Amino acid sequence: MNTEKDFSPLTPNIVRALNDKLYEKRKVAALEIEKLVREFVAQNNSTQIRHVIQILASEFALSQHPHSRKGGLIGLAACSIALGKDSGLYLKELIEPVLTCFNDSDSRLRYYACEALYNIVKVARGAVLPHFNLLFDGLSKLAADPDPNVKSGSELLDRLLKDIVTESNTFDLVAFVPLLRERIYSNNQYARQFIISWIHVLESVPDINLLDYLPEILDGLFQILGDNSKEIRRTCEVVLGEFLKEIKKTPSSVKFAEMANILVIHCQVADETKLPNDLIQLTAMTWMREFIQLAGRVVLPYSSGILTAVLPCLSYDDRKKNTKEAASACNHSLMKLVTPEDDEEEEDEKSGSTGSPSKEDSQPKTEADSNDMLNASQESVGFSNISFFTPATADRPQVTLDLDGIVQVLDHHLHDSSTGMMTRIAVLKWLYHLYIKTPRKMFRHTDSLFPMLLKTLSDESDESVPKKTMPKAKLDGETFFPPLLSIYTPHPESYFGHCFSVNSFITP
Repeated sequence: MNTEKDFSPLTPNIVRALNDKLYEKRKVAALEIEKLVREFVAQNNSTQIRHVIQILASEFALSQHPHSRKGGLIGLAACSIALGKDSGLYLKELIEPVLTCFNDSDSRLRYYACEALYNIVKVARGAVLPHFNLLFDGLSKLAADPDPNVKSGSELLDRLLKDIVTESNTFDLVAFVPLLRERIYSNNQYARQFIISWIHVLESVPDINLLDYLPEILDGLFQILGDNSKEIRRTCEVVLGEFLKEIKKTPSSVKFAEMANILVIHCQVADETKLPNDLIQLTAMTWMREFIQLAGRVVLPYSSGILTAVLPCLSYDDRKKNTKEAASACNHSLMKLVTPEDDEEEEDEKSGSTGSPSKEDSQPKTEADSNDMLNASQESVGFSNISFFTPATADRPQVTLDLDGIVQVLDHHLHDSSTGMMTRIAVLKWLYHLYIKTPRKMFRHTDSLFPMLLKTLSDESDESVPKKTMPKAKLDGETFFPPLLSIYTPHPESYFGHCFSVNSFITP
C-alpha cells in the first residue's frame, strides 16, 4: 500500500499501524479510529464518518495486502463500537466488506472477519435484521470451514444472531424462507447442522409462524433426517416432532394438500438396507397417519400415491414392526374416507368430460413449481424411480376420489408376483370396499380386474402360507366375490359375455 497517499481524516500514524503485521499495533490504530469517529458522532458529522468507513473498506479491508485487510477489519469494528446505536445508519457499508473477507483463502483473516462482524452485530443488535439474509449466507459457509478456529468464531457469531432473532418481533420470515429452502438441500454435514439448528430456533419463537412455510422445507427436512450423523438425525427428529405437535394443535391452519406428495415420496424407501432410510420411512408414515386422521377427505385426491407407499409396508416382518403398524393405520383410515357419495356422477362427467382433469388443468402454478423441486430432490438422493402422484383435482371446492388411480395401484399389486400375502389381502379388501361403496364407478373396471381376481382366488401359492393365516386369506377371497358377482352382468359382446355366465363362477 502507498503510505504517501492521503487517507485523511486518518492520520499517517493510524495508516502505518493498520498496515503493520503485529496485531498489537493494529489494535492501537483501532483505538485511535474509535476516538476519531466518536468525535465525528459528537459533531453529527455523518459525511466524515462515511468517509472513514469508505477508506477502511476500499483501501484496507479489500486490499491485496493481507496485513492491510486485517487492519481494515479491526478498523471497521472500531467504527461500529464508536457509533453505538447510530451504527444502524451505516450497517451496509460496515457489513459488506467484512462478509467479503469470509471468502479469503487465509484462515487467520477469515477468523478476524468473524471477530469484526461479531463486534458490529453486538453493537447494532436488532438493526442488523434487515441484513439477515446476507449474514445467514455468510455464516452458512463458515459453518463448514475446515479451520477449527474459524468454525469456533462463527459459532459465537451464530449464537449472538440467534439471540437477536429470538428477542425481536420484526424478523422478516417471508424474505428468509427462499434462502432457507435453497440451503436446506446442502449435503455438507456441518452446513446441515447449521440449517437444522436455525429451523429449531425459529420454530420455537412464538411470534414466528414457521408452520405456514413448512411445505417449502419439509422435503429438505426429511433429507436431513437421512444424514449419517446421529446427532443431526436426532436434532432433525426433534424439529419434525415439534412441527407435528403444532399441526395437531392447529389442524385448521395446516396446508395438508401441499405436503401430501412430499410424504408419499419419503414413505417409499430407495435402499431398505440403510438405517437412516428406515427412520425416514417410519417418520413419513407416522406423519401420513396423522395427516389422514386430521385432514380427512382432503387427502383423497392423493389416495393412489398413499396406497403405493402404504400397501408394500403391510407385508413387513417384525424388524419393521412400527412402520408396518403405522402403514396399517394409514390404510384403515384411508379406506374409511371412501363413502357412497364418491359414487355420485359429477357434473363434468354428465356433460361428457373426463372424470379426472389433466395435470395442466388441475394443478396450480405454485404446486407445479413445488413438484419440479421435489422431483429434482428425488433424483439427487436416488429417489428417481419412486412413484409421485398429482392430485386429480386441486382447485375445486369438492374433493374428488382418484378412483382410476387407486384401481391402477391395486391391479399392479395383484399382478406383481413379489407382492406379500398381507398386501394381497389388503388389496382384496380395498376392491371389496370400493365395489360396496362405489359400485357404479367400479363397474367400468370389472372386465380388467376379473381375470386376475379369479386367478387370485385359486392361487396355489396359498399353500406356502402358514396354516394359521389360511382361513383369513381364503375368507377375504371368498367374501369378496359374492358382492362383485351380484353387481356384475357381462355385456353380451364382452369377453366375459361370450365365455361365462354369473352361475359359472359359483363352484359347488
